[in-house]
Formats: sequence, structure tokens, C-alpha cells
Amino acid sequence: MRAVVTGASGFIGRRLAAALVRRGVAVLGVDRQPSRDPGVEVRLGELTDPAVARALVDPRPDVVFHLAARTSVVQSKADPQGVYETNVAATQLLLEACRQASVPAFVLASTNAVVGNSTAPLLSEGSVLRPLTPYGATKAADEMLLSAYADSYGIAAAAVRLTNVYGPGMTEKDSLVIRLFRAAVGGPPVKIYGDGQQIRDYVYVDDAVAGFLLAWDRKHVGPLVIGSGKSVDVHEVHRLACQATGLSIPVEKSPAVPGEMRAVKVDLALARSLGYQPQHDLASGLPPTWQALRPQLQSSTAAG
Repeated sequence: MRAVVTGASGFIGRRLAAALVRRGVAVLGVDRQPSRDPGVEVRLGELTDPAVARALVDPRPDVVFHLAARTSVVQSKADPQGVYETNVAATQLLLEACRQASVPAFVLASTNAVVGNSTAPLLSEGSVLRPLTPYGATKAADEMLLSAYADSYGIAAAAVRLTNVYGPGMTEKDSLVIRLFRAAVGGPPVKIYGDGQQIRDYVYVDDAVAGFLLAWDRKHVGPLVIGSGKSVDVHEVHRLACQATGLSIPVEKSPAVPGEMRAVKVDLALARSLGYQPQHDLASGLPPTWQALRPQLQSSTAAG
């Protein structure tokens, strides 16, 4: 079996590539950074280059996992055109290369940000797409492209809608968990926007990887919501981070951010029916994340 992983040197991509190698799958990756892992060949390149996309699927792989993307909501607001080129135009080029090479399966890293502020109590695969940010809009556009290629060309194209992913290897990310851990080793206090009662689902990276593999194993077509199934507010994340580190992590209040989703609670019924069983919640996932990240965070803080 052969698999292509875009973003193979990134946070989730590295864990996914390693999981595939453990299965005996030959992995070819593409990224802007070289691989640090044995058994994974990573080619350096930009997916906005059609030649790069074509080269990845020659010879034909059994599946393409497309994780490469610009994921910062803040950056998407500052540079919507650049985020479109990276997240949508590149996805179109890759899908077209897959069509021409008759690749049978394509799994996209998507997000529940495609939904926005839904009035439903739980976000599910049937939730109406109404993104609030350019980032969310690019992923919604990607999902529409997947739907078209699945129906028109028979590709088993799945969009794995992830909640907030955390875990070992997330040092380069900019999310609440890593900001709390940076503050724990002397970084700036973490800003809590508004009342801090924004609710999110946090999924451990290995559970996210399990979602990608499940989509491929079951030849799933369409969206698939993957998370922990437990949502907590910012204050609870702060409390659990203090518990995991054994430290008092400084925070400061800040005005609410316009356009921020108030609550993310997800329905995992479809994923569970396919065999998905998340192994971690924040209470069990934060301690190993802290232990893995602490040496690097302390080193970077001391150097800064």
C-alpha cells in the first residue's frame, strides 16, 4: 500500500505518517520542511505548483491525505487571498492530479469552523455551512470540491472535520493549549477574551489521526466529525493546564473578538457508528502533552 501525506512534517501530519508506517504503508510526503522521521520520504515543494501535485501521484498511491494548509484564523483575516491560494487553489490542483491518476481515495483535513455559529445544540455532518472567517470559508470550499470530485469521478473523498487538536508536537501551533504551556515556562500571560465562557471540544492528536485512518479504512465519502465528544470553556482549560503542569499559569482579560464562534459541541454519532472511540479527554491528554513539550518550551524561552 502507498499513501501520500501533504503537510507530512507538520503537527498532525507527522503523527499520521508514523501511524501509516507502523501499518506497513509506504509513505510519500510533501511539505515546506524536511522530514525528521525515518521511513518517511518528504519532498520539499509548494502544492500551488501543478508539477508538484502531479509528481506526488506518479506512480498512483492508494490514498492521498491532504493536511497541508494555512490554519490561522487571524492570518486568514489579514491575508484572505493568500489563504485562498494555499487552501483552495492547491486543493483543486491536487484533486485534479488525483483524478487524472485515478487515485481511489482522498482524505481532507477540514474543521468545524465551516459551520460557524449554528443554532443547533450539536454540530454534525448535516449542519449548514456558514463559516465566519476566511479560513473557515476556504475549508467549506474544499469540502464542496471534494463532493464534486466524489460524485463526478468516483473518488472516495472524505472531509474530516476536526475540533481543536492538541498534543505532542504542537510547538509551532498558535492555540490556547500551547499558549498556556508557553506562559507556564515564563512566556507572556494568556489572554482570555470576553467572559472566557467560549466552549470548545479539544481532541488529542492521536485521536485525530485515528479519525483520518477510519475515513480511509471505511471508504467514507463526505464529511466526518472527529473530536473528543466533551466540550469545556476557557476557564476549565486553564484549570486543567495548571493541574497538568503543577504551576499557576498567568492569564489576563481581553476584549471579546468579533466573529468568534461562541460554542463548539459536536455530535460523534456517525464516527462512533464507524468504530471511532476517542482515547483521551483534556484531563488525560494534557499531562503527556506537557511532558513532551516542556523541554523544548523551556529551551526556547531561555534562548529568547
